[in-house]
Amino acid sequence: MSQAGRAATPPLVPVLAVVGVGLIGGSFAAALRERGAVGRILGVGRQRGSLMQALKLGLIDEIATLEQAASQADLIMLSAPVGATQSLLEGLLPFLRADTLVTDAGSTKADVVQAARAALGDRIAQFIPGHPVAGAEKAGPEAADPGLYRARKVVLTPLPENRNTDREHLTCVWEACGAQVMVMEPDVHDKVLASVSHVPHFLSSVFMWQVATAADSDLRMALAASGFRDFTRISAGSAEVWRDIFLSNRAAVLSELKEVKDALLRAEQALEDADGPALEKFLERAATARRLWGSRSGM
Repeated sequence: MSQAGRAATPPLVPVLAVVGVGLIGGSFAAALRERGAVGRILGVGRQRGSLMQALKLGLIDEIATLEQAASQADLIMLSAPVGATQSLLEGLLPFLRADTLVTDAGSTKADVVQAARAALGDRIAQFIPGHPVAGAEKAGPEAADPGLYRARKVVLTPLPENRNTDREHLTCVWEACGAQVMVMEPDVHDKVLASVSHVPHFLSSVFMWQVATAADSDLRMALAASGFRDFTRISAGSAEVWRDIFLSNRAAVLSELKEVKDALLRAEQALEDADGPALEKFLERAATARRLWGSRSGM
């Protein structure tokens, strides 16, 4: 048979639906598009203006409803605040094809699993929870970046009901985006992410609030430089998204904050006592740990 007569190999994802075409969902679509791993992309969302922008930018091929996404897509990515997970899945369920795989990009997983079980019932096998550990302070379709997931970790927290073939397929999809896939239990994910993602954002926001509400905030901002910029960068993220993350992972975040307060008190005591050696030892341990992590991660 001639080359022209051979059937073209179908893309990894023939039809993708992205619910929430912002930084995370838009970058997912853009990465798969760049790799030629997706056919048609449907965009679903609350704000018509954002969807029109995503269409203009070529992130999606058409705007769709939840019903159209459920009935047409081979893979549905939920990229919305975690608090919306259950209602979105409930909206998809009546129209969801039996062979459609659904995943999410939520920053917490135990609550997402609970919401998915409540919404999908005996269709839970079609949902595989996930979390790309990547992001930026920017938001909206304009922030989408096809390179966002290159060499970044994506955590999957599969359920016992998930089929091995579906798990393997979703892994291949993320690898097509350039990501490195890790698998863990939802509770383990939430505890670890509370430490290295959620609490840093909480602290950054608290510090930014304190500076911004000071009587001389204008003067402080005028003198702020790179250290201030780096420490407060993540506080510019979506308040709605982070509100949901903090509330959904409340117990783990509170537990981690207690440990942070204990460490702060230890450093504060050394300063109060003018104990130079103790303060230097504390700072050096932190500096060494940061340098070692930076050398391993390239950051």
